[in-house]
Amino acid sequence: MLFAPVATAYRRPTLHSFERFLDEVMRTPSQPGQSFAQDEKAYNLRFDMPGISREQLSVQIEDHMVRIQTTAEAPRQYKGSYELPQAIDAQLSSAKLENGVLTLTLTKQVPVSRATTLSIQ
Repeated sequence: MLFAPVATAYRRPTLHSFERFLDEVMRTPSQPGQSFAQDEKAYNLRFDMPGISREQLSVQIEDHMVRIQTTAEAPRQYKGSYELPQAIDAQLSSAKLENGVLTLTLTKQVPVSRATTLSIQ
């Protein structure tokens, strides 16, 4: 019997989630009017939400997850969850609904180093 090593590409789970998010936003034909951009400090997401008022829309942020949902009385139903590669700072993030376009500016959370220096004896 002959055994050969198999080379597999290691993917970090956060990168895989990010790729899934981009694939969903960029290729979903049933959800036109979505766009995604990012810079060093924030993710910027835009969604077309014609006919939806601020009171009929809910945006929730929990660590890496962003959930967007309309209420039952909204004329158009929308429900979506997106997993981002980096945790979001909800206190510094903002959501704006103007002329039927929902714009989310999600500030990336700065990772805190938990490194400890040990004294050498």
